[in-house]
This record gives sequence, structure tokens and C-alpha cells, in this order.
Amino acid sequence: MTETNIPQNTFSKIFNTLKQALKGDETFDYTSGSIKKAVILLAIPMVLEMLMESVFALVDLYFVGHLEHSSYAIQTVGLTESVITIIYSLAIGISMAATAVVARRIGEKDPVAAAKAGMQAIIIAVIINSIISIGGFIFAKDILLLMGASQEAADYGVNFTRIMMGGSLCIMLLFLINGIFRGAGNAAIAMKSLWLANICNIILCPVLINGFGPIPAFGLTGAAIATTTGRSIGVLYQLYHLFNGKGILKIIPSYFIPDFNQIKALIKIAAPGVLQFVIASCSWIFLAQLVATTGGDHGSAGYQTALRIMMFFILPAWGLSNAAATLVGQNLGAKQVDRAEKSVFTTAKYNVVFMATITVVTFLFANFIIGFFTNDIQVREIAVEALHIMCLGYVFYGIGMVLINTFNGAGDTWTPTWVNFFGFWLFQIPLAYVLAKHYKMGPTGVFLSVPIAETAITIASIFLYRKGKWKRIEV
Repeated sequence: MTETNIPQNTFSKIFNTLKQALKGDETFDYTSGSIKKAVILLAIPMVLEMLMESVFALVDLYFVGHLEHSSYAIQTVGLTESVITIIYSLAIGISMAATAVVARRIGEKDPVAAAKAGMQAIIIAVIINSIISIGGFIFAKDILLLMGASQEAADYGVNFTRIMMGGSLCIMLLFLINGIFRGAGNAAIAMKSLWLANICNIILCPVLINGFGPIPAFGLTGAAIATTTGRSIGVLYQLYHLFNGKGILKIIPSYFIPDFNQIKALIKIAAPGVLQFVIASCSWIFLAQLVATTGGDHGSAGYQTALRIMMFFILPAWGLSNAAATLVGQNLGAKQVDRAEKSVFTTAKYNVVFMATITVVTFLFANFIIGFFTNDIQVREIAVEALHIMCLGYVFYGIGMVLINTFNGAGDTWTPTWVNFFGFWLFQIPLAYVLAKHYKMGPTGVFLSVPIAETAITIASIFLYRKGKWKRIEV
């Protein structure tokens, strides 16, 4: 009787945990109880959230990859996304500060202070992104040319870039508000907002790109309209749940009155956080430009295809590693350093298993995966080579992500900033340039620089994690 009940009880517990993770439960205390359950409750919706974020790029890539001028279209999408990574960097940096402060206040059992901090972060984001959106819209064509696109490709894709840059506020808010929810321990709302945004994008993309009934075919421009509309709907969903008064964060209008002391404190954490991701983003922009100039339109399109697919697999791992940021922030707030450390180890273990599995899948099925997104033989050959090389560092990426989120979740945003500066600008960029130009390896040299640099960054992060400075940061 007992033996028969054990599997049923185990299955019931697993099912209830999955249900709790997908539904969202702000009443769960992440500073006590099972660490494994805490990681799972946060990781499942975070993984699905990041999976949905990566789907945005793949949906666009699939539909534009089958347009008449597919090499121009793929290159435009890829180069625009490379520039938009700067906006991602700002969004992630500010949302990271919001997550750290909100998580710390929740750990201290002060949801009012957590809510105020989240709203002040939104004020910062709106002001900064307004400037970027206007500049990106005006100089869209110049941006494409600067990134190495040919004159024909820039003419073809300028409207796509204008819409994506002009509507980038929805990207900023999508990341930031999700960071606020994650800090409060409700990763499920963040996940659902991305699901909604993606469903809208998947429906709108083929309709606006290829046309349907009275709706004309907008081609590549339709992909930008669909993506921006989908993300905007996701933001509206977030705002509804932020202001409906049912969550742990109770928002009132007075929280939007600028509190310069709070803004200063957030900027102090966010500035190096933004810088660390801008450093990484600028490195990826340089690599994209280097591939475009050494590999031409087909080389650039192949690299961008491989990069989008790589991000599809890496972003879920980033989502899993985000669990470390929330758990570290809340447990440091509750003065439970040992529990914070155990949370990091558990999250890293899960991420290694996930990334090892993805390495095998990517390496064995690269040809099939790439073939699904483009029918251009030259683009496909370069993309397969890029994916084969870059996937060799996946396990190290997985460990490094957890450690970066550990530092950031603790409010120690300067440590990963310096690691990124040395790892990307003083190592990856020179290495890529030397291999591509000096040794005449072209795009292959750029591909090789990616796993080599990421491995070095992870080793440095392990050393700095063990030194333990992150445990003593005050937020």
C-alpha cells in the first residue's frame, strides 16, 4: 500500500509544483523551505519567458528568410537586432537594478519600499529610451551602413530598422517590468506577458509580411510592425497586473513622483549593470561588422542566422540563471548568506545539464535547424559552420550566466562589468580581429573567438565568486 502511494505522491508533488510555478505564487517564501523547489518555481516561468523572447527573432527570421531578397532581409533583421542589443543592454541593466532592489526589500518584508523602487525605475527607463528611439528612427539608414550593410541592403531594410528603433520603448518596458515582477518573486506574470506578445507576433507576422484579404503585403516592414505591436500588447498586459492591486506590490500614483534619492540609488546599481551589457553588446556589434566586411552579404546573413538560433537556446538558460538573482537578493535581504550560496550552486547545476543537452542537439542537428530558416545554400553553409563552432562553449556560457546573475542579484554590478570589459574588449575583439584579418580566417576566425572568450570570462567569474565580495554588498 505504501509502495504504491509513493510514486503517486511524488507525481502529485511534481504536478502541484509545476502548476504553482506556471500560475505564479507571490505567497511563497523564497527565504525558507526547499531550495530546489524555490529554484524550480522561479526557473520554469523564467525559462519559458526567455524562450518566448528568443522566439521573437526566430519568427521574424523564418518569414523574412523566405522573401524574394532573403539575404538582404536576413542581414537587415540581424544587423538591426545587433544594434538593438544596446537597448536590450539598457533594459537589462535597469531591470537588473530593479530586480536587485525589489528582491532585497521583499526579503526585508517591506513591499511598500519595493513598489516605490520599481516605479522609480520605470521613470528612468522612459526618459532614457525616448532619446534613443528618436535618434534610431532618424538615423536608421546610417546605422545599417555603419554596421557593414551594402547600399542595396540598407535601402531595402531602412523602414524595418526605423520601426524597430522607434518602437523600442516597448522592449525597454517589457524587460524592466518583468524584472520588477521577478524581484517580487512572481516570475509567472513575466512569462505570461511574453507568451501573449509572441502569440500576437506569430499571428501578425505572416499576415503583415505576405498580406491577407484586404490587408496588403508589407514584406520586411510587416515583420517590424508585427513584432512592435506584439511587444506593445505584452506591455499592456504587464501594466494591468502591475496596477490591479492584487499582487504583493501595491502601486499608487504618488510612487511616480520622482524620488531623487531613490533614483540616485537605482542609477548607482544600474549604471555599471548597463555598462556591463553595453560592453558585451558593443562586442557583438563589432563581431557582426567584422563578419559583414570579411564575409559579404551571405557571410553576414549566415552569421546572423546562426546567432539568432544560438540566442534561442541561450536565452532560456539565461532565464534559468535569473532564478539565482532573485534567490540571492531575497536571501541576502533576509541575512541568510549560506542559503544564497546553496541557491547559486543548485541553479548552476541545472543550467549545466540544460546547456550540455543543447550542445549535443545543436551540434548534431545544425544542418536541419538552419535549413528550416533559409533556402539560400551559401547562407546555410556559413550558418552551419558558425553554429558548430559557437555551440562548443555552451556549458561555460551556462555557468557564467548564473555567476553574472549572482553578482547582479546581490547588487555587485561592478564585478561583472570589469569581467566583461577585459573579456570582451581586451580579449574577444582583438582575438576576432587577428584571426579574421591577420590570419586570413575571415568569418571563421570570428566564430572561434566566441567560445574561447566566453570560456575565459566564466573562469574569471568563478575565481571572483569564490572571493565572496558579492556577499557583503549593501543595497
